[in-house]
Amino acid sequence: MSAWAEVFLGVIAVATLVMAVIQVLVISQAARLGRQVERLARQVEEEISPLLANLTVVSRDATLVSSRALGQIERVDRLVADVIMRVDETVTIIHQVVTAPMREGRAVLSVAAATLAAIRAFAGGGPQAPRPPRVDDEDPLFIG
Repeated sequence: MSAWAEVFLGVIAVATLVMAVIQVLVISQAARLGRQVERLARQVEEEISPLLANLTVVSRDATLVSSRALGQIERVDRLVADVIMRVDETVTIIHQVVTAPMREGRAVLSVAAATLAAIRAFAGGGPQAPRPPRVDDEDPLFIG
């Protein structure tokens, strides 16, 4: 072999050795990085697990509170509807109790007024002259 061939063969051997060393270093660093990522993932999982458990408890409690609140709102709605219905019934009954006697009283007063008018007409000797209409000082069509 020639001297140049031996030099090139030595260069190739050294380059191959350097490549092998670099690949071994890269593989070992990748393995170390993989272990760190695995350790980090485990740590994150350990810290997030209680948080997720607490979040589940809070969610369950919120659901329970909202269902109870909805039940209370429905009860209040029924209570208010019942009160409104009873107030309406009471107002109707009071209206009937008050207006019926008022009508009867007005009828009795009308009869009494008619009787007095008849007595006055009989005692006065005839029907009374109608009163003159009342005159207003202002024009009823005036706007201002």
